[in-house]
Parts: sequence; structure tokens; C-alpha cells
Amino acid sequence: MSKRYTAEFKRDAIALVRSSPHRNVTEIARELGVSPEGLRGWVKQDRTDRGEGPAGALTSDEREELRRVRRELAEVKKANEILVKAAAFFAREIVK
Repeated sequence: MSKRYTAEFKRDAIALVRSSPHRNVTEIARELGVSPEGLRGWVKQDRTDRGEGPAGALTSDEREELRRVRRELAEVKKANEILVKAAAFFAREIVK
């Protein structure tokens, strides 16, 4: 089961990694009690958010917007499906 860490904890962990170029991420992660892969991911996302990530990488804001738009699209698809079924139902009623 994965743990949830506060934004403040993540910010502090990222700052520690950035301010400790002589130490590796695994060592810092062990010290903080987090997984090295998780800490690497936080650092990588922080670089992207600051505009230093690879070309085409999504910032945290862009990721959140994408999640929101996907949820909205799913709702619109459900509403459309309901309208199509209702239109078919009423079309059959009119023909009777």
C-alpha cells in the first residue's frame, strides 16, 4: 500500500536533493523513509515544472488539466449516450 505525502514534505525532499549534489537520491530517500523511485519521480516532475524537463513532458498543471478534461469528456459521452437512447425511444413512440 502506497503512502501519501504532503506537498510540503515533497517540496522539502526535492530541495534536499537539489542542495546535496554530492549525495545520491537513494541515500537521501533512505534517510527520509521514502522509496528511491518515488523521490526520483518527484525530482523529475519538479524539473519539468520549472521548465528544465525533456521536450514534451507535461507540467503538474498540465497533468491536472488533462485529468479534468478526461473526466469531463467521460461525462459528456455518458450524457450523449443517454440522449441517443432517448431520441431512439421517442422516435419509436412517434411512429406508433
